[in-house]
Amino acid sequence: QVQLVESGGGLAPAGGSLRLSCAASRLTFGPYNMGWFRQAPGKEREFVATIGRNGGRTHYASSVKGRFAISRDNAKNTVYLQMNSLKPEDTAVYYCAAAITYGSRSELYGYWGQGTQVTVSS
Repeated sequence: QVQLVESGGGLAPAGGSLRLSCAASRLTFGPYNMGWFRQAPGKEREFVATIGRNGGRTHYASSVKGRFAISRDNAKNTVYLQMNSLKPEDTAVYYCAAAITYGSRSELYGYWGQGTQVTVSS
């Protein structure tokens, strides 16, 4: 069974940084595009960032562009999300996901992790 396990969440002050990791197991990582999504309390899950199979393509939600950076290490079966200049509105559970087709729509992603909580204090 495919597993995606996120780590690196926690509490950060506004203006601070966190780096999320997502390790994949039982998944041939290379063929998959990887994405990060988030869900804040009382809100729908939203797209954050995605990266293509070899890392050559990336796309970000406008709310995080210029502050967050997605990257991947195919040798380690891991995708990362570097989050800088954090804002209280970034508070959410962050999920990584894997998709065969590149894109930002959650319906494209067939595999999901359990999520990691990110809380940004004002």
